[in-house]
Amino acid sequence: MATCDTCGNTYDKTFTITKGEETKTFDSFECAVQAMAPACAHCSCRILGHGVEAGGQIYCCAHCARESGHTDLADRA
Repeated sequence: MATCDTCGNTYDKTFTITKGEETKTFDSFECAVQAMAPACAHCSCRILGHGVEAGGQIYCCAHCARESGHTDLADRA
């Protein structure tokens, strides 16, 4: 049995995720998302899809990027 790096739960069905040189152990996808998914630079929600990037920051959507002053992004072309 292994211990989840996010919540500390000891569980017999843990899994590991490697991102770059970092490997972490989790007991659920929820814990993995909280630990490893990037957060939106505007609203801080976890970004589970591709998100959008502007000015070296990542945002969950074009709306949040615009709210942060990046007017060149749009939700639809």
